[in-house]
Order: sequence, then structure tokens, then C-alpha cells
Amino acid sequence: MNSPISVPARRGPSRLKLFFWLLLVPLLLAAGYFFVVLKWNYSNGERAGWVQKFSKKGWLCKTWEGEMAMVTMPGSTTEKFLFTVWDDKVASQINSVMGKRVTLHYEEKVGLPTTCFGETRHWVTGVAAVDEIPLAPGIVVPTPGRGQVQAIPAPAPASPPSLPPSPPSEYSSPTPAAPPSK
Repeated sequence: MNSPISVPARRGPSRLKLFFWLLLVPLLLAAGYFFVVLKWNYSNGERAGWVQKFSKKGWLCKTWEGEMAMVTMPGSTTEKFLFTVWDDKVASQINSVMGKRVTLHYEEKVGLPTTCFGETRHWVTGVAAVDEIPLAPGIVVPTPGRGQVQAIPAPAPASPPSLPPSPPSEYSSPTPAAPPSK
């Protein structure tokens, strides 16, 4: 008689393979994502204004957070530029120029999922103090420490035109009236 052919029992995936696919691959993908997002910039540029707020804050991850007031034209409404600083050297430079007009170089980072990387998308990487403030071509606001600024004299105001004498009217009397006598 023929004996039945025995098929070996099929074993499931090994524990090492299961560990690799369930834990290690997602961790490697997340690390690769963060590496790409931190190295890539959506945009970069410079903004100028006056830093009015700057502090280190955060619950778990402390970052330097700041606010800069930007004025495009004298008398116009200020626009606020919110920024994050990661480098302590740049933070100390910003603290040293508080109250002065500065130019901040920033990189915009997009796609960071938590506030542990900062509260804003704009990461400041450099700062420079601005010496003069150009208001219009040829007109600058004098700043301390610069050479003497020569003031341009304003034209003298014109005197008002002289009016011709007005004709006497029935309501005006050339001499004051004498009080009535009793």
C-alpha cells in the first residue's frame, strides 16, 4: 500500500523578519523623512526691521522665538515677522542688537510635524545690524556714530497776503460812544 506523502508544516515568518518589517522599516522611513525636511528649504531670504520680542521658550524642547516689526514706509502699519532661532550664537547676536534696525537671514522649513522644532516655519540663521535707514533716494535718517549729517534748511513760510482796508459799515463806529449822562 502506498503511504501518504507527508508535507512539512509551513512555518510562519521568523521573529527577526517580523521585527524588521513592523518596527525598523517605519523608523528608518521617519528618520529619512526628517533628514530630508531639515536639509531642504522651501524658501530663504532676508527681512529687515526692529526685533521687539525675543525669548527662549517651550515645554519640552526649548527654542528661541522672536517677533520683528517691519515698517515698509514711514507712517504705514507695521507688519510682524515671527521667527525661530536654533543656534545660540545667532541668538546672542540678536540679543546684542535689540532696539536697532536689523536684517535677519532666514530659511523657511515646511513639513515639520511638531512644535519641538520651533513655533514658526522661519528659522533665522544670520543677523546684521543696519547702519542707516533710507527713507527715499538721497534722504536717510541719521544714526549715532556716523559722520555729521548736514540738515537741509526748510524754506521760510510765506507771509500771508495783506488785505485791503475794509469799508466802514453801519455796525462799526470809528470812535467809542460816550456813556449816557444823567
